[in-house]
Parts: sequence; structure tokens; C-alpha cells
Amino acid sequence: MYPALQQIIDNPAASLAIVGNLIIIESLLSVDNAAVLATMVGDLPREQRQKALRYGIIGAYVFRGLCILFASFLIEFWFLKPLGGLYLLYLVYSHFKAHKAPEPDDINKEKSWIYRHTLGLFGQFWATVALIELMDLAFSIDNVFAVVAFTDNMILICVGVFIGILAMRLVAQGFVLLMARYPFLEVAAFIVIGILGLKLLLSLFEHYLPNHPFSHFLSSHAAEVGLTGITVAVFLVPLLTSLLFNKPRHQNIRF
Repeated sequence: MYPALQQIIDNPAASLAIVGNLIIIESLLSVDNAAVLATMVGDLPREQRQKALRYGIIGAYVFRGLCILFASFLIEFWFLKPLGGLYLLYLVYSHFKAHKAPEPDDINKEKSWIYRHTLGLFGQFWATVALIELMDLAFSIDNVFAVVAFTDNMILICVGVFIGILAMRLVAQGFVLLMARYPFLEVAAFIVIGILGLKLLLSLFEHYLPNHPFSHFLSSHAAEVGLTGITVAVFLVPLLTSLLFNKPRHQNIRF
């Protein structure tokens, strides 16, 4: 813990930028997550919907906490990083592939093994809650690979992830409107995820050729600063050009 704290003290600006990036990634990805969960509770009685989503929020915190513990193993065992990189690249591929094909408006819970096998035992409400918790776990696994690609500092990971979750819960409607007005931000988020996946995959190079100059660069402070700068640019440059020149185009939605 002391080296992680010392790293923050020695590089406060870089540490703050990393936390900011983690909060942005967590918040933007949570918009999609929240949309999926809202769809899942749509067939519940009105008085049960908020209750089910509340359980979902609790589950999100619990699973994020468990996945942060897993992140410490991810940092220690080198082979988990390239596997995580492949997984992130697969997520990016799946996202852009899905956007090319028409998607159904609703999620068919009846196709879920968890939902079908808990419906008869516990009823519709608890079967939906069980499915929500399963989705929370899946979302948590997605995010933990992304945050570990940014930094191996567990203090920064914990601060960034949990502030991101809290921010998303407090200003969820604002993020929804932001994504609606600037839809390219979702594309930017998945571009960043792709970059992070590539970084994790390159840990193979570091492991097998540790003395190579490129390996030294990948583990250097300059590479960490460069990754942070690229991430900020991926979000900030199109946002600025959209505000100034309306390219990429944004929607005229009032906040």
C-alpha cells in the first residue's frame, strides 16, 4: 500500500488524470448498463421496479468490490492480462458488430437459464433480481479489465471505480442526456476500451522479451502519461469539434 501511496504523492497530476479517466469510463459504460437493467424491469409492476433496480445498485457495488479484489490477482498473474486484453477487444468487436445489425427493442428474459429456473421457485420479482445480479457481475468483469489497463495502483483503481459508480447513480439522467446529445461519446468509450485491450495484450511482449527497449517503454511512466493523454484526446477532441463545428454532429437536446 505504501508504494502505491508514494506513487500518488510523487505524481499527483498524473494520478488525478488517471482517476478522471476511470470515472469517465465507468460513467459512460454505466449508461449502457443502466439502459439494459431498466429494460429488464419493464414488465414488473410499477411499485416493484425501483425496488428491483435498488437491488441492482447494491449488487453493482458488491460485484465491483469483488472484482477489485480480483484486479489484485490480475496484476500479480501476468497471463491474466493478455487474456483480459483479448476479452476487451472482443467486447469492442461485439459492440460495433451489433450496431450494424438491427437490435430488438426489448431483452427476452425468457431465454435466460437463470430467469427460467428461478421463476417457478421464487416468482417473477426475484427471478428478475437474480438476472439483474448476473448482469451486474458481467458488467463488473468488463470494467475491471479496463481499469487495470490504466494503472496497477490499487488506491487509484478503488477511488476511480467507486467515485464513478457514485457519480453515475447521482447524475444518471445527466449522463443519459449527454449521451443522447453527443452519441459519438459511446463510440469514443469503446475506442478507448480497444486501446486498453491492446495495452493488456502487449503485456505478452513484456513478459517474453523483458529486456527489449519496447518492453521498457511499455512499463515506463512516459507510456502511462501517453495512454492518459490519448484517452483524454479520444473524448475531448471530437467533443470540442462537435461544439465548435458540429462535426461529429450532435443533437439539439436541452439539459
